[in-house]
Amino acid sequence: MPTYVYQIINPDGTEGDCFEVVQSISEASLTEHPETGQPVRKVFLPPNLGTKHTEGKTKDLLSNENIAKSGLAKYEKDKLTGTYHKVLGDTGPDTIQRPSAGQL
Repeated sequence: MPTYVYQIINPDGTEGDCFEVVQSISEASLTEHPETGQPVRKVFLPPNLGTKHTEGKTKDLLSNENIAKSGLAKYEKDKLTGTYHKVLGDTGPDTIQRPSAGQL
């Protein structure tokens, strides 16, 4: 059964706290809080559809296998020197180094 979000309507007309209720789709929407009797309104939220930009999809796209298959190069930064070393791929230089102040 789906979970619905309701919000309490305060006596002065302002919005109060929200709470969740598990209800059948066929049940009527609540008009008052089940415990306190305060008036409430249903809050409509967008559905959570994890289809396009999910964490798993991002990991798949950035996997070493997919990077190599796409003909790209992958670099990792050496924290001591600040130099980037190529760890995957055939294109591009073996290292990338930030230019010193004299080279700018």
